[in-house]
Amino acid sequence: MDFRIGIGKIRVLPTPEQRMRTLAQGAEQAEAWAGKARAIAAPVLQTIYGLRRRLATALVGVVAIWLFLHVMFGANGTVVYRTKRSGYQALQKEISGLQKENAQYTDQINQLKTDPKRIEKEAREQFHYARPGEVVYVSPEAPAPPAPTSHSASR
Repeated sequence: MDFRIGIGKIRVLPTPEQRMRTLAQGAEQAEAWAGKARAIAAPVLQTIYGLRRRLATALVGVVAIWLFLHVMFGANGTVVYRTKRSGYQALQKEISGLQKENAQYTDQINQLKTDPKRIEKEAREQFHYARPGEVVYVSPEAPAPPAPTSHSASR
């Protein structure tokens, strides 16, 4: 067995003065780079700053136009709302008509269940019943019109 302990490289830490010099050199380089970037960006920033009112006005105009288009033609816009509202009104009219028709049928059913005069009237009309001594006249049904003939089929 080998019990030798290997000692790696010993690293010497820099002194605080050396660390400060390294930081100072890095700071000088960062300041130089920032100065160059500022010199390049300064004309562009001055132009944008001079046009800020025009840019803000244009931005507000674009937002207003987008908002108008969204309100008018969006998924829940005015155009869609009007279409849905007219469909709703048509359905309400249809429901009202069907409720009236249902009420008429209900009234007719109740009369047929309870009113003897109504029962007699229906029996006379549908089954051609008659009281003794009465004669029932039935008119023949109108003949159906002839079907149109196609001349092109006979050629």
